[in-house]
Amino acid sequence: MTQAIEKTRFTIRLLVPGVHSPDDRCTERFIDLIAAKRGVDAAHVVTNGSEQTGEFCVHYDPDVLSLADVRDLAGRVGMDLGQRYGHWYAEMEPMHAGRASAVETRLASVSGVLEAVVSPDGAVRVEYDRQQTGEQDIDRSLDQILDHWRPDGEAAKPCCHGHHDKPGLFGRQTELLFACLCGVCLLVGWLLASFTAVSATVAIGFYLAAFFFGGFYTAREAFEKLRGGAFEIDFLMLVAAAGAAALDAWAEGALLLFLFSLGHSLEGYAMGRAKRAIEALAELTPSTARVRRDGREQEVSVDALQVGDVVVVKPDERVAADGFVIAGQSSVDQAPITGESMPVDKHPVTDRKAAADNAELLAAEHRVYAGTINQAGAIEIQVTKTAAENTLARVITMVNEAETRVSPTQKFTKRFQRVFVPTVLATVVLLLFAPLVLQESFGESFYRAMAVLVASSPCALAISTPSAVLSGVARAARGGILIKGGGPLESLGQLDAIAFDKTGTLTEGRPKITDIQPAEGVEESELLRIAVAVESLSNHPLAQAVVRDGRTRLDALSTGQSLPTAQNLQSITGRGVQADVEAQTVLLGNEQLFAEVDGPQLPAALRNAVNTLESDGRTTMVVRYGDRFLGVIGLMDTPRDAASRTIARLRKLGIDRMIMISGDNQQVANAVAAAVGIDTALGELMPEDKVNEIKKLNRQSGVAMVGDGVNDAPAMASAAVGIAMGAAGSDVALETADVALMADELDHLPLAIGLSRATSRIIRQNLWISLGMVVFLVPATILGLNIGPAVVLHEGSTLLVVCNALRLLAYKP
Repeated sequence: MTQAIEKTRFTIRLLVPGVHSPDDRCTERFIDLIAAKRGVDAAHVVTNGSEQTGEFCVHYDPDVLSLADVRDLAGRVGMDLGQRYGHWYAEMEPMHAGRASAVETRLASVSGVLEAVVSPDGAVRVEYDRQQTGEQDIDRSLDQILDHWRPDGEAAKPCCHGHHDKPGLFGRQTELLFACLCGVCLLVGWLLASFTAVSATVAIGFYLAAFFFGGFYTAREAFEKLRGGAFEIDFLMLVAAAGAAALDAWAEGALLLFLFSLGHSLEGYAMGRAKRAIEALAELTPSTARVRRDGREQEVSVDALQVGDVVVVKPDERVAADGFVIAGQSSVDQAPITGESMPVDKHPVTDRKAAADNAELLAAEHRVYAGTINQAGAIEIQVTKTAAENTLARVITMVNEAETRVSPTQKFTKRFQRVFVPTVLATVVLLLFAPLVLQESFGESFYRAMAVLVASSPCALAISTPSAVLSGVARAARGGILIKGGGPLESLGQLDAIAFDKTGTLTEGRPKITDIQPAEGVEESELLRIAVAVESLSNHPLAQAVVRDGRTRLDALSTGQSLPTAQNLQSITGRGVQADVEAQTVLLGNEQLFAEVDGPQLPAALRNAVNTLESDGRTTMVVRYGDRFLGVIGLMDTPRDAASRTIARLRKLGIDRMIMISGDNQQVANAVAAAVGIDTALGELMPEDKVNEIKKLNRQSGVAMVGDGVNDAPAMASAAVGIAMGAAGSDVALETADVALMADELDHLPLAIGLSRATSRIIRQNLWISLGMVVFLVPATILGLNIGPAVVLHEGSTLLVVCNALRLLAYKP
């Protein structure tokens, strides 16, 4: 008899706090631990094609464990992991890939550190065992590692886990200065040896100085990696330079170190430039705020602001905190946060207490964000988040964490280097034995081996992907788009299908009552009074529309009757709601609801009215009060102005398939799809149906899902890439999406898609350049190409891929 197996899913980041990536080792530990439990058949990370999602799937025997047991078990395992293993983030100065690799290698060798990732832009992520070490120990170890690049002995100045590496006597410019001094000494030595009759010893003295200045940082990094048990590019360069010197080819060795050190210093500059594009966000928030306390204004530090404080923002000042407007009217430039090109008008809320209780549900006209710029009028805002929790702070944190998440291509290059570098060393050793089979001197074979060593070093490959990913993420952040790492950035650039949620994504999300049709013998006022009373308990956009427009209509009817009191609201997923009004049960929902509940069925006249309204693209709400049908209300959510324009731009970018999914009836879905230019519309979908449709599309070719990040979270998690709109106003959207459009504007979607495609193109170009140069130079040096030209071509390719990646910072859609 076949064992019955059931499945359930858990979100990784909620189950194992601190884990943001499926690649984290804690995911493997969770799988191993929970799979060993009695009644659990298997566990794995959910995948979409070749991409991993942010969910665990647990297969269990329902005869042994109930769903509640599995959830409790998963929670306990996740809690145990969270207590045992920690995740630590820090920031350093930007650097070149070689130094990042050296720091990463040393950190990984620290006792208790299980994994370390260091990005060239200075972002650091460490996973550690709490039983062996702690954050203070890791922080101290990182400072000790960075001390090797501080010859003047100055200590680092940490700020919020920020380690400001001062790499030398002349600050950030020391490495570049050393590279230039290397070049000067090389030039002087070459001129003396070539055009004067001075002793060769003098020229060699200048070459030795060039070796010192050019090899200083290279030797430090090679030493750090050797201490961690790694033989990487820096070591190969030192061996090649030393070999050239041994052959009396001082100029070639000095040239190698000059170009290598110059390339590294310029690479560090390039990483710094990309990093500063992100760090500029942190400088947007003012350091102080004008707060009204105890009836008077006082200036306090932004860090001292508390939830509920009232902050006064005068014209042309930056907003100091996230909050909502309680007094005054103005326009606010939100471009630094959301990327919106035009200022947004702001008005006070009518009910401060209600606004504070539901801050995330407030309309954009009431909400403001830290770092945005007030325009003409003075406003007062009530603070809803502290400085450490506001939208800007969360974006900066997420971008920094995203930089340590390795993309698929980066994983490939790291695996390639781990195999390639030892292979190069083995090849060089074999070439040293060439005199045994060829009629040439050992010196000639040694020279050839050193040339091959230079040609084979994958310097350009090491920086090709990280430089492009960092530049792409930085450019996106500047445009109000948060992309959580290289994985989503690459994946989004390779997809040709996008699924859109309808309500609030392609439409305004603010439906209006268009039709009111009471049943026979029922007054319009009675229908509206019951409907408004019930829907006033709900926050659903359709419910808010019924309350808003229903009240307006009732005021126009001037009945003088007050609204009855509704209570005990219950949601019937995908169908409608149920509540109690004056001791009677009220059902309010679509036609399917009344085919599934007990009681009288929908009268033919109302069914015909529903069909007529839905054929015209209306969403319908039928109201039953006790056993009496009161009538039907028709609503319509109009398409956004930008929807058809966005769809057309996406087609030009190469997105061939665009699908709309909706819980509304098929006629409404068809009407909206036709209006915006989408070919395929899928209506009448329950939340689980949306997930299934996304999974089906994903199996075909991979699909991105665009929604609001709240109601659409399950479908977005099932897509290859989840894209949330209006994320600046939603903590849930910021957490759940792979790509977050900070503004609630469809126009930003083509920028995200276009930038991702441009990044994918540049990554491919960089891989071709770096690997192509190695493929060309290795046989060329074996056949006799000298070290000098090999060095120029090799280091030139490194600078070329960095400059190519930096083009993304200037990307325009």
